[in-house]
Amino acid sequence: MEEILRYGRSAFINTAIAAANVLFFLYLELIGSTEDGIFMIAHGAMFSPLVLEKHQYGRLLTSIFMHFGVSHLMNNMLILLILGEKLERILGHAKYLIFYLMCGIAANLISMGVHQYLGEIVIGAGASGAIFGVIGGLVWAAARNRGRLQQLTSRQLGIILVIVLYYGFSSRNIDNWAHLGGLAAGILLCILMYRRPKAVRGA
Repeated sequence: MEEILRYGRSAFINTAIAAANVLFFLYLELIGSTEDGIFMIAHGAMFSPLVLEKHQYGRLLTSIFMHFGVSHLMNNMLILLILGEKLERILGHAKYLIFYLMCGIAANLISMGVHQYLGEIVIGAGASGAIFGVIGGLVWAAARNRGRLQQLTSRQLGIILVIVLYYGFSSRNIDNWAHLGGLAAGILLCILMYRRPKAVRGA
């Protein structure tokens, strides 16, 4: 039995998302510094007092296209370009776009809720919450396909997940609550959105 992909080989939504991240980063660098927290708040980064008190809910979305410096951007985009296209191919273009944005927003909401509970105020930006959602989605889809998804196995995805979680928890200024929130949202959304394609016998 050979699994077939329902949505072809292109993954233009994922490429467009990565391009939007890069273009927004370049724009911000041209007019200021992405490593300046005050500047980032002024241009859409997550900042719970403005979301909760000023009702600036758009920050839940804009912040997932913002990054603190070029290394932050490149690390996230590398993972996104490698893994995101695989999930787009199995979900389809429209579903993938909705999935990605919802994971990013959910990651921000969970992070904000936890930090509020802990009495912490942080500045949040980055695609990593949404990217962890992609990883979570792939983990679920691989589990539904007997531990393998295209060229990926559940073991490989598990190793990737452990590495990125270790990097987050061993580094400073990383919002691990957003990562965990995105991961949980990705698994849940993939449970709701993903349907294993019918297999056909090879010739």
